Amino acid sequence: MAAKKKQPTTATVAATENATETVQMVETTTTGNTSEAKSRFNAALDEAKAGASALGDEAKERAEKARIEAKARGEEWSVEAKTKASELAQEGKHKASEALTGLSRVINENAPAIDEKLGAKYGDFARNASTSLQDNARKLDEKSFEELAEDSRTAIRKSPAAAVGLAAVVGFFFARLFR
Repeated sequence: MAAKKKQPTTATVAATENATETVQMVETTTTGNTSEAKSRFNAALDEAKAGASALGDEAKERAEKARIEAKARGEEWSVEAKTKASELAQEGKHKASEALTGLSRVINENAPAIDEKLGAKYGDFARNASTSLQDNARKLDEKSFEELAEDSRTAIRKSPAAAVGLAAVVGFFFARLFR
């Protein structure tokens, strides 16, 4: 398209019947302005794309830093959690051992009363149970968790039905305990 030439025109300044004053007006070309506007728009669009790309790169960098930091914190927390869990498990194992020892003591102390009321045969059963509980408490205290876990696996492999039954009984007691 060819650019239009600017042509002067006149217009009346006052809107009355006797207006004599006129002003010369100049029309501008639309083709020149359109191409200049398109050029400026495209430049602004390119600048916006570059800015968006830079922001994207910055966001990726920040996300990577945050991921690395989160991973490091997660590893720290994992180590702390394992340490705390180990401490709590050791404490629980020790308390369970103490409870078995206490129960053994109570049964052993009551064995003479069982002898008198039910007979010597039942008193001997109580003494044997007391000795067995005492031995199990000692073994529990002496073994590490790895050894206890391996013993548990072995017992479950030998008699899975008993393991399922024991788990059901323990589950029942916990359900009753927390109602």
